Amino acid sequence: MLALTAPGKGTARARDGARCGRASGGWSVCDPAGVTAVQPSAVVADWLARRTYAAADFPLARLLAAKGATTVSVVLPAREVAQTIGPTLAQLLPLRDAGLLDELLVVDAASQDGTAALAERAGAQVVQEAEILAEHGPARGKGDALWRAVHATRGDVVVFLDADSADFDARFALGLLGPLLTDAQVAFVKGAYRRPLTVGTTTLPEGGGRVTELLARPLLNLRVPQLAGVVQPLAGEFAGRRALLEALPFPVGYGVEIGLLIDALRHVGLDALAQVDLGTRRNAHQPLHALSAMAYAVLVAAERRIHGDAPTAAALARPSADGGLSLAQVAVDERPPLRELGAGRQP
Repeated sequence: MLALTAPGKGTARARDGARCGRASGGWSVCDPAGVTAVQPSAVVADWLARRTYAAADFPLARLLAAKGATTVSVVLPAREVAQTIGPTLAQLLPLRDAGLLDELLVVDAASQDGTAALAERAGAQVVQEAEILAEHGPARGKGDALWRAVHATRGDVVVFLDADSADFDARFALGLLGPLLTDAQVAFVKGAYRRPLTVGTTTLPEGGGRVTELLARPLLNLRVPQLAGVVQPLAGEFAGRRALLEALPFPVGYGVEIGLLIDALRHVGLDALAQVDLGTRRNAHQPLHALSAMAYAVLVAAERRIHGDAPTAAALARPSADGGLSLAQVAVDERPPLRELGAGRQP
């Protein structure tokens, strides 16, 4: 339980071994998980003003001039995305050819629709997720695939992009790379965008990202309010410096985005985080019953970081139509930091 103290009253006394800290201009907090949080006020407003960018701020020519000796890897985790992988790679391959991207890796989850073959024909490097760090068993979800991808790549900066966007544009990669290549103080960047919601033949300008609005945003405001200014805390489009990514644990499933975000705050502080407006992102929407399992994975990952304890295996119970109870297994365990395994790969 977080214990707030008013500004000017000194650092709060830790209860039950909690660690306390103070952020300039805000509230101090005692947090058993070691995350220093502040009221979403002046501190967050200041961060929004300084660390929110637009993708248009980072044209290719500017990034090529800023890149220097920094190496860049782009990772596309892919599962049954034959309809979108080609157009996505068509936007990214020119960036590789121009010298901005040193590595373009598709991490396929044994897709049955020809995703891997399409990606290879387009010119990307393709690897099956289960073949990376195979000694750790089969990959258990998206987060597990990302963890393995960090090991499989060599770039100083690693960019993660979802492969199922219907309107993917090169600005997604350019925008995420921008703060990292132009400001040495930035270590972790989240994509920000608008999420239209398609219902039947009608598309609403807003309404996508239901787990974000109904769970992640209220949870962060309540428990880690320093992150209240993050527009899309669950965005699959994000980037980070290898040194940071190899130091963080990765939830194996859908908790990976919120887990990495909270851990990045803990490791490098709010000022080293940034977000970039990428415009609009359109992707397939999951049915409501699938979102409850996703939300559960997000909640477990956040609880583990905030309270220091959470289950390592879980089943989500739902009343069934026949009056019984159905159980859906949800992957909530985590992979340790690659550096702890000696599996970090330095360029």
